[in-house]
Amino acid sequence: MMASKKQQILLYRVFILIALLLLTIFLLRNRDQIKEFSKFGYAGIFFVSILSNATLIMPIPGVVFTSAMGAVFNPFWVALAAGCGAALGELTGYLAGFSGQFVIDRKDWYQGLTKWMKKYGNLTVLVMAFIPNPFFDLTGIIAGALKMPVERFLFWCAIGKILKMLVFALTGSSMMQFVGL
Repeated sequence: MMASKKQQILLYRVFILIALLLLTIFLLRNRDQIKEFSKFGYAGIFFVSILSNATLIMPIPGVVFTSAMGAVFNPFWVALAAGCGAALGELTGYLAGFSGQFVIDRKDWYQGLTKWMKKYGNLTVLVMAFIPNPFFDLTGIIAGALKMPVERFLFWCAIGKILKMLVFALTGSSMMQFVGL
């Protein structure tokens, strides 16, 4: 007997959530090996940034890595590589929201949050991406659940992440100059 369209969508969403959970566990268990990608320059920074932002709720501290790389490489290019990688890594939260909408739909606070994201969605993504906080995944989850166009989510997320990473890369660069290295 063939599954209904709703059952297929539910199975697809559950599969995505399980895959994201397994990815998070894998990245957390291998975080020390991930740092080895720095030897690949800006491409390594981009890749480490994707991986450090691909975890759900339990972030790997990518901004510390960005600060260190800002002391070694050009801070502007570090910020661009790290910010773009971070935005791509945040797609895990977006996909979790998209796939997990069935979990959120029935919550009392969902209607209020829906109105906020619909009215201020771009600004919310931009500000939350810029502010160093471990809760950005919730912003991505809500954006995905609300079906914010993925290219719009990525654009505002990338702008916020690039600006945040620029602050950290410049801080790392300044610290090296301050120390005299």
